[in-house]
Amino acid sequence: MEADYRVHLANPAAMQQYSGLKYTDDHSEARWLAHLLRLGVLPEGYIYPKAERAVRDLLRTRAHVVRQHTANVLSVQNIMARNTGARFSGKRIHELTKQERTTLLAEEPQGLAVTSSLMVLDCLRHQSNMLEQTVHQRLHHTPSYEQVLTVQGIGTILAQTIALETGAIRRFPSVGHYASYCRCVDSTKISHGKRKGTGNGKNGQPYLAWAYMEAAQFALRFQPAAQRFYQRQLAKSRNNMVLARKAVAHKLARACYSRMRDLVP
Repeated sequence: MEADYRVHLANPAAMQQYSGLKYTDDHSEARWLAHLLRLGVLPEGYIYPKAERAVRDLLRTRAHVVRQHTANVLSVQNIMARNTGARFSGKRIHELTKQERTTLLAEEPQGLAVTSSLMVLDCLRHQSNMLEQTVHQRLHHTPSYEQVLTVQGIGTILAQTIALETGAIRRFPSVGHYASYCRCVDSTKISHGKRKGTGNGKNGQPYLAWAYMEAAQFALRFQPAAQRFYQRQLAKSRNNMVLARKAVAHKLARACYSRMRDLVP
């Protein structure tokens, strides 16, 4: 692209498989891609702007660090629960002093395991805070990002994730395309009105799927309208809480699409 070439990024998940070939190699696959391109039916993926990739990757790294932090907290909680019979909250885990660890854990190897995990937790928490500050400084606060921030249940981290992972909102022809990209749409194969199986349920953006599920969880705590909608979906899905929460995430994704595209409240 920097050398003024017109680049096409093929999307293998949406591509028709070639048939009639006795063998496949790089040359035959290249010919097949060129044939699809000439016919104008080559499914293409979105090439994210190079100038914004660094901030997006930084936010993804922050999510990975947070997952590691959570895994270490759960590990310490399990050790304390097995050896003391008490349940410690995440905040209480961070407040454990050396004297308390020695008193609660009689065996030295157990105390060493907890001490090592706490040292890793301190490092991960420091790195997470540093990454958050850097992303906040480098992220361009566009009007669409400001609109997403006004949604109840979506805070700074979720808004940053939605804005960076979505990219140019105009690349989605309709709200349905965006909801499908966020993995909020069911994947089914239907023939003559009958369901014949499922499609590729993993096709889409995993980071956006996570962001809207988290937003749905917060919306259920603070939005009366979301709570009523959730109860209706819960009754329709025969008390399947995952499906009902996914329906709330789908509704939030559609609402955010309109906010980012039209810049309306």
